Amino acid sequence: MARELVIALDEGTSNVKAVAIDARGDIVCQTSRPLFVETPQPGWVEQDGMLLLNTSLTVIRETIQQLGENRVAALAISNQRETVMGWERQSGRPLAPALTWQCTRSAAFCEQLRHDRQEELIRQITGLPVAPLFSASKMRWLLDSMPDGNQRAASGELCLGTIDAWLLWQLTGGKQFSCDTSNAARTQLLNLQTGDWDETMLALFGIPRAALPVIRPSSGLFGTTLGLSGIPDGLPIMAMIGDSHAALYGHGLGAPGSVKATYGTGSSVMAPLPTPDTGITELATTIAWHDGKRLVYALEGNIPHTGDGVAWMAQATGLVDGKGEVLSHALSELPASIDSTLGVCFVPALTGTGAPWWNEQARGVICGLSRGVTSAHLIRASLEAIAYQIADVIAAMRQHSAFHLDTLMVDGGPTRNAWLMQFQADLLGCPVARSCTAELSALGAGLLARKALGQLSDQQLLPLLPEHDRWLPNEARHAVLQQAWHNWRDAVQRTLWQPDVTLLQGA
Repeated sequence: MARELVIALDEGTSNVKAVAIDARGDIVCQTSRPLFVETPQPGWVEQDGMLLLNTSLTVIRETIQQLGENRVAALAISNQRETVMGWERQSGRPLAPALTWQCTRSAAFCEQLRHDRQEELIRQITGLPVAPLFSASKMRWLLDSMPDGNQRAASGELCLGTIDAWLLWQLTGGKQFSCDTSNAARTQLLNLQTGDWDETMLALFGIPRAALPVIRPSSGLFGTTLGLSGIPDGLPIMAMIGDSHAALYGHGLGAPGSVKATYGTGSSVMAPLPTPDTGITELATTIAWHDGKRLVYALEGNIPHTGDGVAWMAQATGLVDGKGEVLSHALSELPASIDSTLGVCFVPALTGTGAPWWNEQARGVICGLSRGVTSAHLIRASLEAIAYQIADVIAAMRQHSAFHLDTLMVDGGPTRNAWLMQFQADLLGCPVARSCTAELSALGAGLLARKALGQLSDQQLLPLLPEHDRWLPNEARHAVLQQAWHNWRDAVQRTLWQPDVTLLQGA
């Protein structure tokens, strides 16, 4: 049988999947395993890098076993972004757990950058605001936390990279140390104009170039598999891309005017741009992808806690006992069973706020409580918080002269909640279109691999794109929800208050 399948590895924060995609763009097989995060102290969020790797290899291996290795043409990778791995170049052994995108342990370093008035320079060069979300300050923390870290990195003894670089290194038996442009753009070390590591940023963050991967286009040959049990040698890795970027590509190949929101543990709202524009300070300007021929930029707002906030609230209210479809059903039925939150607002700034507020010191609040509030109102407030945070980012995007929103294209686990999708449409006053393919990040990476394999044009890829389900806005509800959105923004301001930790410890 012909080698017509691409296996896309989608390595997220909560799970890792291997998705097999055929030449028509259809998903024919997928395998999934859960992942876990650790929070050893407040603000620290990390994952076991070897567990990420071994789980990834397991799902690839199981998918190949189901399909037969003779049917697999290539691999592709989409991955959680900004998360940092450090490892020894010679042994491949991790230096520490993976410091995830949610981790704020480098907040003090970022605050010092602001104090030193470096934020505008960083934004002009990299397109990104100063925040511990991005990789560079995490890399700095990692080197500072180990003896002779800087010296070992400068000598080439250590490797520092995003998750795509870590997976590629291991898949190729240590032969390839590369990342793609979309992941590089999330590090705060990439120059948007040149597409290469920027010497000024490397010096500012103290990251030796010798420790960083080679930057390559998102679509093209990155290397071939080598020395992996149950995975044949010689399989080409033909695409690597950050998961949110991959979802944008999977929705519509980055058509002008398209805007997408990925709903997951956190959320990303992204709109493609023809040229970089770093003038909107509330948002990040980034590279969406390099498809092998063309560099596509994007305007993006990153939100750290959306689905994560709902999960926290479900646990706090006892819904954590529900499993799978039971929990999903409860999250759909409870908010629809009541008319409002009774004035309750939940701002899930569990490790700070992302776009458009960018305050890692902020902490979550539940306000507007009254005697009649029940768990259903709290659950509804947590779901409404997702829609409000998406709307906050889109409001910031409207400052860009080239931005317009006809339809919000959405993907990710929480989009299965029909109540939430209708609420989002009513709040924004525009249609919401959910991809009929749930695994959109995997599909986007797979399409980029297919593009490189067959030297295909965008026009040839268009028939492979999935259909969308649509929710149309209710104009009357849209008007009513504008006041609710105003109340939400008042609640966001309350997250700036912080308790005196010393008094709490003394108690």
